[in-house]
Amino acid sequence: MPEGPEIRRAADKLVSAVEGKVLTSAWFAFSQLKRFESQLMGQKIERIETRGKALLTHFSDGLTMYSHNQLYGLWTVSDAGKRPNTKRDLRVALETSDKAILLYSASDIEVGPQDVILRHPFLQRIGPDILDDSLTESAVAERLLDQRFRRRQLGGMLLDQSFLAGLGNYLRAEILWDAQLLPEHKPEALAPEQRARLAGALLTIPRLSYMTRGDDNPNYHHGALFKFHVFSRDGQACTRCGATIQKITLSSRPFFYCPGCQF
Repeated sequence: MPEGPEIRRAADKLVSAVEGKVLTSAWFAFSQLKRFESQLMGQKIERIETRGKALLTHFSDGLTMYSHNQLYGLWTVSDAGKRPNTKRDLRVALETSDKAILLYSASDIEVGPQDVILRHPFLQRIGPDILDDSLTESAVAERLLDQRFRRRQLGGMLLDQSFLAGLGNYLRAEILWDAQLLPEHKPEALAPEQRARLAGALLTIPRLSYMTRGDDNPNYHHGALFKFHVFSRDGQACTRCGATIQKITLSSRPFFYCPGCQF
């Protein structure tokens, strides 16, 4: 599943292509959304934003579209009137005079008045967005000791969007490696310096991934500023201590860690 940094980069491409432009056509695959096609014609795409792994497209008539890529959803940009050669199922096509933004394979899509969409159950339950510039390390450290999270094991909690929105499986592994922690720890049992290190990693790793991790090469981009240290590196040497990276199953997902320098 795409994680917060990937959704934000996808949104950046959509913003560059169509934000502020008037729609010449709108098309939805699902019957319950067909009634919005004519209503959106001639409306401006005012703003596109992300909330964790969800994407919100705001229109000038007060409507908002909620979409969640889930496992297989994919946003693409094309020239107006063009469609990429793909076997994926097209779900949404929003077209301006020169560009089209296309959503493939996703099924979690809703359109409605902005105030209604902002009450979507997913948006109501998620925590602060990891890529929100106003979110600070001190706020994250405080959240770690919140009664809802302080007694939970980190391995499961870091996949829970109600803790911090946008975290996912590769970020979980890399954050815990950076913080030198094993996933069975609970926040309340950590020493203050461990919690501070974890709070820092919870912000710096996702933000570094967003800024520097490319789609063409999942490991390196722009001078290798972001690099997988443990994720999908089982059997290889840890870049910090040289021990062999291990792979286990955790919360029904593959998890990678270093037994030499994560305690």
